[in-house]
Amino acid sequence: MGKGIACKIIKIILLSVVFVLTAGCNYDNQTAGKADAKETSGKVAWLAYWDLDAGVKDLQRLGNKLDKLSYFGAYFDASDRIFIPRELSDKRKELKAKKGKYETYLTIVNDKQNADESVIMKDTEVLRRAFASSAAMDRHIDAIVALTLQGKYDGIEIDYERIWSDEQVARSFAIFVDKLFLKARENNLKLRVVLEPGTPFSYANLPQGPEYVVMFYNLYGLHSEPGPKANKDFIERTAQQMRALRGGASAAFATGGCLWGDNGKRALLTEAEAKTLAVTFDSKPKRDAASQCLVFTYKDSGVTYQVWYADVETINYWIGIAKEQGVNNFSLWRLGGNIEINKINE
Repeated sequence: MGKGIACKIIKIILLSVVFVLTAGCNYDNQTAGKADAKETSGKVAWLAYWDLDAGVKDLQRLGNKLDKLSYFGAYFDASDRIFIPRELSDKRKELKAKKGKYETYLTIVNDKQNADESVIMKDTEVLRRAFASSAAMDRHIDAIVALTLQGKYDGIEIDYERIWSDEQVARSFAIFVDKLFLKARENNLKLRVVLEPGTPFSYANLPQGPEYVVMFYNLYGLHSEPGPKANKDFIERTAQQMRALRGGASAAFATGGCLWGDNGKRALLTEAEAKTLAVTFDSKPKRDAASQCLVFTYKDSGVTYQVWYADVETINYWIGIAKEQGVNNFSLWRLGGNIEINKINE
């Protein structure tokens, strides 16, 4: 960690202390929220708008084993208004008619669609504007609640990322979560908040009440050299750090994997895609001891690729480690391309 980054984190800590003392949030008055915190996730999965057909096939394989389904997701348009992709809304109507027994959540992410339809992923600037003032934050919260009610979902799920890299957003996030939780309760909606594994849990000062879902993945990925999305040490360390959260918390594990080429190419893969590559190039995957991920290499058009991916054995291994650390509820990112998803442990 560099000196500049360290100073920035210290500044955010000090700012967090200040806003908790001055914001007037309901941290000590959420007796109803304490009850909600016990209602953790059970078995939850995400259905992504860009892979609906494969996602629904996995959903059907799960049958009645699913407790909650998160529709991923709504994001910001060129005018900073949140919207749901049409294909996801249509799928919501279709699945709603089948009356599944699981609760449904609308996931809101801080992706931003520009006027030319290009998309900025995990945009902190749009959150700066949404949190710029109390009035702006209230408008944002009202828009979230209205969109959720319009779609007849049971709850809201917030998945805002890279918030701790921006001082203004970091100062405002706990206030936003607290206000959104109260507004959701007024409308008989539940609230889940997804947090990155790098969240500063011990000083984030997030309010009690929502269910917090911590991402137990991205240890390696598109941002790094080859490796597993999670391993034993990473899961244990993250589980210990998240104990600082108030109330109920659950773990999110990622299916599939990633490939890395020696030409710099990187891409995410589903389990089915990874297995197809292994068969196509006659490469036999081996299981990594520390992560229980499957690993193989292949060569195509002069480029050597390395692939790491998770199967049901991997996911069940990760869940077992989390349970040893006292985390008993999990979410699965994501539905689509999972060979034996029905065999994932409760």
